Amino acid sequence: MKISPNFSSFNMSAKGMSIQKRKMDLVAENMANSDTTKTKEGIPYQRKYLVVKNEETFANNFSAAQGNLTLKMARSESAHLQPAKFSGPVNNQQLSNDTGIESNIEVDKTQGNLVYMPDHPDASNEGYVELPNVNVVNEMVEMISATRSYEANLTAFNSSKQIAKDSLEI
Repeated sequence: MKISPNFSSFNMSAKGMSIQKRKMDLVAENMANSDTTKTKEGIPYQRKYLVVKNEETFANNFSAAQGNLTLKMARSESAHLQPAKFSGPVNNQQLSNDTGIESNIEVDKTQGNLVYMPDHPDASNEGYVELPNVNVVNEMVEMISATRSYEANLTAFNSSKQIAKDSLEI
């Protein structure tokens, strides 16, 4: 569903909520696999994270002129600002939905800790097991951050909705 430029505040909030939902999904997957020492590829689970590349940002519409900050507005129609555009390069998995957001799931290739556990079924000949590179504390911080960002976007969405409803009553 494409949202009219007249309702770009809804569009921006929806894009933000979509990004935060994807981050929460990856955090949940990372936490669920934080003890997985052997995947079907035969290696420990590797942390995944979301990369969203913003082609056009609000800050890109600013320019400095003789030390003063001036605003240049890009317009699609005489009274409309251009909506924000999100896209990302295709690397591992490219995600897209009806909000037009394209994002990338990247895999953290750093090695996990080696722990001496000679009785573990995935232990090497020397008795060491490579653990996943997932730090549960960092994932919890990411989850809290994504939740708060989602709530902020939801509040902005609801405020825009209330403004639109109030303007119809005039």
